[in-house]
Amino acid sequence: MLLGDSRGASVAALLVWVGFAVPSVAAAEVFLAGPGDDVEALINALQPGDELVLSGGMYTLSERFSFAIAGTAIAPITIRAADGEVPHLHRPNANQNIVDIDQAEHVTIRGIEFSGGSAGIRISGARFLTIENCEVHDTGDVAIRANDSGVTYESLRILGNRIHHTNNTGEGMYLGCNNAGCEVTDSLIEGNYIHHTDQPSVSQGDGIELKEGSSGNVIRDNVIHDTNYPCILTYASNGAANVIERNVMWNCGDHGIQSAADAVIRNNIILGASADGIAMQPHQSGSPSELMVVHNTVLNAGGDAISLRGISGSVVVANNALYAQDGWAFFVNGGTSELVFAGNAGMGGVSDGALAMLPGDIDVDFVGASFTGAPPMSVFPAPGGALAAAGSPVHVVTDDFNGTPRAGMADIGAYRFSADGNPGWQLTETPKASTPTNDPGTGGTGGGIGGSGGSAGSGGTSGNTPSGSSSGCSIGSSPDGVAQLMLGLIFALLWRRRTRRGSWFA
Repeated sequence: MLLGDSRGASVAALLVWVGFAVPSVAAAEVFLAGPGDDVEALINALQPGDELVLSGGMYTLSERFSFAIAGTAIAPITIRAADGEVPHLHRPNANQNIVDIDQAEHVTIRGIEFSGGSAGIRISGARFLTIENCEVHDTGDVAIRANDSGVTYESLRILGNRIHHTNNTGEGMYLGCNNAGCEVTDSLIEGNYIHHTDQPSVSQGDGIELKEGSSGNVIRDNVIHDTNYPCILTYASNGAANVIERNVMWNCGDHGIQSAADAVIRNNIILGASADGIAMQPHQSGSPSELMVVHNTVLNAGGDAISLRGISGSVVVANNALYAQDGWAFFVNGGTSELVFAGNAGMGGVSDGALAMLPGDIDVDFVGASFTGAPPMSVFPAPGGALAAAGSPVHVVTDDFNGTPRAGMADIGAYRFSADGNPGWQLTETPKASTPTNDPGTGGTGGGIGGSGGSAGSGGTSGNTPSGSSSGCSIGSSPDGVAQLMLGLIFALLWRRRTRRGSWFA
């Protein structure tokens, strides 16, 4: 054999195996549809590995639109927009939700616009459901909801969506149920742009609300502004801590971030909230415990930059840049025996005189910050200010708001200091630019109290790939490497044939 004994044998065996194995996936097909087609029926007929591609245009809905489908881990189902086009599912009235996902497993929905209706997307049951790069707006109620009683929603991925101009209760995302009546677990809410959940009709209007009992979730790299209730609200969990990191928010109608217990809150930027920037307080069955609030930058012209009420367990507040115009930089009520308070700096002082923080000046410590409460501004540390290398080394996390490794440097606030200025995305009314991070779902190095840079899931190894992308694989010189190469070539040819003709062997 041309490749030698072991490699040739591997390839020969692989070719024999492929000859027998490929027909098992022959049912997977690509379907095309437009506004004149029965899209609901097409979706409900999809089988593992199938893909439905929707052309651009208005799909007006007049009756209930629902589906229940299941792919597999190796053969997921995809419903997506045609390249360069925007299919728009619109319901003119609020007598039904736009879409009801009765059940979905290993399903991806990508690039679709949703408007009108009652709720935008209602998820009644799902595992490994991805909603990405969609737009949900002008809904009669909440935009995305997963709150059916008794359900455990596992490994949802809500990525890179734009959500805006809701009505009635008006949450951008309502995930889980009151009193842990349903739970969302091990899910990733990343890179979304959520704004204007504060219209006159809105009675609640949180940006992202994660309910009691939900655990092991990551809320990361979202831009949230102009809400009626908190920009991000989490309760106590029934398992692993929830991670809230690298988000930016402003014009939050209540607190910026409110959390009862069991959360890691790190590397966030809050430019303004009508109440407190970060509030830790009792809510339903949870009271402040197992909370780590580190390396956040909070400017607040309304209430306190950070508040802590009713502490019942371990709380760490460290290396935060806290600037309050009228309130306290840090307000605490209810005891401090289980509080660790270290390496913080800012303006406004501390309500408990036994706690100390470094004094700061908003005009000196940042490149270009103010108490105006919204961009344009830069809260990157300025040379000569109070933030560079002034924090507690014990509480330094792995990376910063940009995903830049901190390398052990105890810079205070959401950024690692650089004399060259901010190397990353500038704060603006747009989605946040892609941030280097561990690959979502691998677990990485974080997820629990004190971890950093991790993502939903457990175990796995950390990467350093851009958010939302996947890393490549390397094929070496081993026989297995040659076999991988041959397998890739064979499947590439079959895939090309499939996408051109609609099936594997047509």
